[in-house]
Parts: sequence; structure tokens; C-alpha cells
Amino acid sequence: MIPFFMTMNDIAVSVITVTFNAKDCIQRTLDSVLMQTYAGVEHIIMDGASSDGTADIARRYRDAHPDRRIVVVSEPDKGLYDAMNKAMDIASGTYLCFLNAGDKLHSASSLEEVVGAAAGDGRHGLAGVVYGNTDIVDAEGVRLRARRLAPPEKLTSRSFGNGMLVCHQAFYVNKEICLPYDLNYRFSADFDWCIRVMEKAESKGMPLVYTRTVLADYLAEGMTTANHKASLVERFKIMVKHYGLVSTVLHHVWFVVRAVVRR
Repeated sequence: MIPFFMTMNDIAVSVITVTFNAKDCIQRTLDSVLMQTYAGVEHIIMDGASSDGTADIARRYRDAHPDRRIVVVSEPDKGLYDAMNKAMDIASGTYLCFLNAGDKLHSASSLEEVVGAAAGDGRHGLAGVVYGNTDIVDAEGVRLRARRLAPPEKLTSRSFGNGMLVCHQAFYVNKEICLPYDLNYRFSADFDWCIRVMEKAESKGMPLVYTRTVLADYLAEGMTTANHKASLVERFKIMVKHYGLVSTVLHHVWFVVRAVVRR
């Protein structure tokens, strides 16, 4: 394994791609990481023992670029969030992000934008979380629209009381505050995880920094989209856990009113 040297104030980024039978869409994800102009990148492909050749594509990608830090693991897991936990355990970057098969880093400079925002002016320490905007793309990677929920200028752990305002793929977390995903949630553990890491960042006085740029292209049909009703039930439970029942019910009343007004 090649040495992994960090650059720009010793900041490195671990991009984690969890896959399962994703041979038809994984290549554009790999290419978007490969094209990054920022050098301090580690790409971890955590495959759930795919049977369609996904792992072979990932291994060829790794072997074709021995000058890059690319890690490929293919083994059975207990689902998406278990695979994410395993990937976090081996990640060596200063920041982690999750870019699933079919999703892309928005541009060649996306990671440069993240690292620049993370370092800031150098006077206040590294950010706890760096976040940005997301575009929705189709199965061919063509832009459909901007994500409906837009990130706020000032994000806090309370912000997700209004829904998941930042897409998971545009949410970069300092390894210092990373926590394992709660496997009790099958479809929305990422929602809970984002809230918990923001709470931890706030407890440590680490800023949450907005890049004000598009960082991720998100494939429209993700796992949560395919299991929409079950995901909504889980999200309600997560909001009650973090924000209380009354606040959660009031927010959901507002969601209904807002939906009616928009029609």
C-alpha cells in the first residue's frame, strides 16, 4: 500500500462509496473521484459481496491507478449502514464523506472547495462539518434540478427539525467527531447520524461551514427514495428523539401546510 500524504494544511479527505450490485452506475462515481484536482484523497469502496462484477470494476480502477490511495473491500455486510460503519473504521482522512454508487462529486474542484472551507482563515481551527448544495441527476448522470431542500446559511443541530436540509452526499464530517451509524434504523440512520455529529461538533466548539457551492450530484432513486414511507416513519421517530414530541408534531403540521400552499 502506498504512503498516504496529506496536503493543504495536512487535510485529507476519505471518500467512501458503498456498493452492492452496482456495475451499471459505479463507473461515473469512480471517475468523479479520480478527476479531483485535490491530491489528498483516499477512496474507499466498500462492496457488499456483489454478484454482478461491481467489485471487479472497483479492483480494476484501483489497479489502474497505483499512485492513488484506493481501498477496495468486498465482503458480506448487514446492510448499507453496517458497511458505512466498517468503512469509517478504516478511513484515514481528516474528513469523511459518503458518495454512493451512481452519485458524483459535482466538479473536479469539489474537494478543493471542501478543504478550503474546512481550513477557513486558520484562526479558528478546523470545521466540524463542511456542507454544500446538491443537484439531482437521472440514471445517465444528467442534471434534473437542484435539490428541493436547500441548506441554510447557518446550520445547527436543530436545523434538521425542518427536514434533512443537507444531502448526506454533501455533508463532510471531521473524523474527530465521527460516530457509528445506529443500525436500529434501516432507512434513515444517516438523518440521525448527521444530527448527532452536529451536536458533537457544537459541544466541541467546532464550526459548521457552508461552501455555498454544489458539492454533489445525487442519483434520484436512492435507497431512501425507494422506501419512502418506511423512511418517513423512521425520521419521525428520530426527530422525536432529538427534538421532542411537541416540536416534531408542530413541524409536521407545518410540512403539511407548506405542501398544500405549494399546490
